[in-house]
Parts: sequence; C-alpha cells; structure tokens
Amino acid sequence: MEKVLIANRGEIAVRIIRTLKEMDIRSVAVYSVADARSMHVALADEAVCIGPAQSADSYLDIDAIVSAIEVTGADAVHPGYGFLSESAEFVRRLEEMDVTFIGPTAETISRMGDKSEARQTMKQAGVPVIPGSEGVVETFEEVEDIAEEIGFPLVIKAASGGGGKGMRFVHESSELEKYFKEAKKEAKNAFNDDRIYVEKFIEKARHIEVQVIGDGKGNAVHLYERDCSIQRNSQKLIEEAPAAILPEASRKDITERTAAAVADLHYRGAGTVEYLYVEEEAAFYFIEMNTRIQVEHTISEAITGIDIVRAQVEVARGKPLSIRQEDVGISGFAIECRINAEDAANNFMPAPGKIDMLHFGMGHGVRIDSHVYPGYVIPPHYDSMIAKIIVHAETRAQAILKMRHVLDETVIGSISTNLDFQHFLMNHPNYGKNDVDIKFLERNAIINQEEI
Repeated sequence: MEKVLIANRGEIAVRIIRTLKEMDIRSVAVYSVADARSMHVALADEAVCIGPAQSADSYLDIDAIVSAIEVTGADAVHPGYGFLSESAEFVRRLEEMDVTFIGPTAETISRMGDKSEARQTMKQAGVPVIPGSEGVVETFEEVEDIAEEIGFPLVIKAASGGGGKGMRFVHESSELEKYFKEAKKEAKNAFNDDRIYVEKFIEKARHIEVQVIGDGKGNAVHLYERDCSIQRNSQKLIEEAPAAILPEASRKDITERTAAAVADLHYRGAGTVEYLYVEEEAAFYFIEMNTRIQVEHTISEAITGIDIVRAQVEVARGKPLSIRQEDVGISGFAIECRINAEDAANNFMPAPGKIDMLHFGMGHGVRIDSHVYPGYVIPPHYDSMIAKIIVHAETRAQAILKMRHVLDETVIGSISTNLDFQHFLMNHPNYGKNDVDIKFLERNAIINQEEI
C-alpha cells in the first residue's frame, strides 16, 4: 500500500492524513468545489476536485471517486465515516479494480447494513437482542401480531435505517397502523427501501457501544466500550470512555462476547457494536453494528493508547492482527464534546459562515480534532460538526472539570455554535452524578437552548 485516497472531507479526512504521514504512506484528498480551501486539501500529498458542492454530485458520486483513483494511481481507499463508508456498491467497485478498501468486505457491509439481518446474525452469535420480529415484517397484520406478543411501547424501524429516519415509537394500539405506514414511507424516501422490523421499546436505557478491530482472518479484539447516552434527536453530543456506570463483570461479559461475535464474522477493520444497556437489569440489547470508524473513536484511542486508523491500515494490508487482547487495558477516563456550527437558540439550525476568530482551549491531556481555521468559510452543504474536543484524565470527575475549563477557554467567532450548550450540559448536576440516559435532554426539558 503506497498511496491512499481518502473518500471523505473535514476533520476525519485530516485525522486520517496525519496517521498516513506517520506511516510514510502518500495521501490523496478529494474535494468538492465548496471545499477547495478545506484543511484536508492542503495537508494531503495530492488533491482532486470531484464535483459540485452537493454531496450527491461529489462525495457520494462513486464514478467521480473512481475517476480520482484512476487519475492519481491510488492503490487503497479510506472511507472515513458517513458518505460511502458503508456502501457495499462502492466497495464492490473497488474490489473489481483491485483497489484495497480500508474496511470490511462488500459482503460484510451488506450483511450488517441490513438492520434486520444484522440483528439475526448477532443473535446467532450469542449476542443479546431486544425482543421483537425475527426479521422484516411485510404486512400490518404481522405488526399487530408482534405487538400483541411483546406489548407496548414498541418501535418500528427501517431495515436500512440510520439517523433516526424510518423510525416510529408506538405507545398504544391506536397509533400502530398510522406509524407503520409513516415508517415505511419515510424509509422508502430516505433509503429507497421500505422494509421495516419491530422491536420492544426500552424506555430508559444507556447507549453503550463496543469498539472492535478484526483482521478478517478470524481474529478480533475489543478496545472496551463507550457511553454515548447524551443525544439529541438520536445524534450524539457527548461521549465517554469507558462507561463509568458498568460493573466490571458486565464490562467483561459484553466486551468479550462482542469480540467473539466479530471474530466469528471474520470481520476486517474497525467497527462498533452498539447496545442499549438497562441499568436496573444489568442487561445489554443489541442495536446495530457500524462497519466503519466512528466519530467518537478518539476516546477509545485515549484510554487504550491505540491508533485505530493505523490498525485499520495494517489489517487492510493483509497483516494478521498485531494487537493482543491481553495487552489492551484501560488507562484513565476520556470525554469527547462535539462542536457544531448551529444556532442552539433557534432549534439548533445549522449556522454556516466565516470563522473570524478561533482559539481552542488546550492543556495536558487535551486533543482537538478539527478542519477549521481563522478565515475558513463553513459551507452550508454538509454536517454542521466543525470540531471535536477530547480530554483525558485519571477519573471521570477530573475529566469533566478539564472539559469545563477547555470549553471556557474556547472561542469561535463570529458564527453561532453549540459551545454554550455543551458547557451547560457539562455543568448539569445530573450529568456530574452520571444520572443520564438516551432521553436525558427530553427528561430534563433542555431540548432547546432557550429552555435552559
């Protein structure tokens, strides 16, 4: 592997390029017209414009990225997250070209990308799943039968879902038919796939996910777990590693079971297996597997000292997994806050524009992953996340205190950001006590900035 094309943009592209430089591997950036002045373009060894600002015409255009591969002679592709990172079609094209995809095979992506099939696969591998349908449901009558069996509340989910689309929560039988139709319609519009499945809705739970790395040869390790329970509209805001709420026995059980299931899949690359955790039951329930690197991989790196991107590249080269489970331990505690260019006082509307002033708080155990700089103009066409602030300390309490100080010191002008909102959450007494769940914002009536 001599030259890697990064089929992505923003902070994750920058982060990947930096590890490639450390590995003495040349990098190729691709960019849309709107991203011509983005940092990842400047840092890469080569850069190719792949189209107009709209993602569909650039970062999601497989033909455009294939052309960039051919022009530059790249022999591998790192997809980052989002865009084509979980596109089996894209991976098949690369496999046909004999270009290495730094991630799983197309077959694995297809298998785990179908939420219903993934559920069945993990169930067969001994991973606990939420009570619900055994596969996709075709008719409303099937949904009625399942509802009678598992009871209310329940959730209807798109088989190809993500980001909360094609998902409906049903609290009583009178809502069932309406939400069944709505979920199918939204799933069709969002994913061109109207298949749905049904699960019991767990009303109070944590979002716990296990970071794994496999070599595709039947070997896999876990890098412990993350708690991603602070969310807004199913989008994560704050992530922690490890999950301070877990008893050691529960941590050992779920991480080892997850690594074993991933090894059985002959999974290649980095991935994340996500669960709901019910504290009262000390029970885990499988949600989905993300067959890519995650935004919050940084905190797993902080507590284990392992460069996950480097590990991805090494196994993509065909090397056996060099990480031994017995050598992976937890050191301290890490927190990540996502910094978004959005107006928290206006229902968190995206707030693109020019950054006139930029200063990130720093200090021992502080990491900033970002692609923005003073004078940079945030385009309106992409996700609003502009930075991730990561802190690492000996304990959770120390990490919270450190994050408060870093947020205090950070200045981003003159655009609107969620900095103040993150600061508020970091100072919330319930967060400090670790009394949170995936509906924390709703339960505390702090969905909008104006409500705090």
